[in-house]
Amino acid sequence: MTAHNTHDPMHGVTLKMIVTELVEKYGWEELSKRIRINCFANDPSIDSTLKFLRRTPWARKKVEALYLEK
Repeated sequence: MTAHNTHDPMHGVTLKMIVTELVEKYGWEELSKRIRINCFANDPSIDSTLKFLRRTPWARKKVEALYLEK
């Protein structure tokens, strides 16, 4: 069998991993400045953010783009 090489930087990265890493790097306040969504600004938590991002494709794309900037 041949191993598949992937060049997708998001391969194997979960949304929870992305949000957790961004919160550790920037903090909630800075995230709310960089991406203007309420789940970062008002009573933020990983769980509420994940719920929102899973239902809101445009916000998820912005979060993923910020993650890829690193």
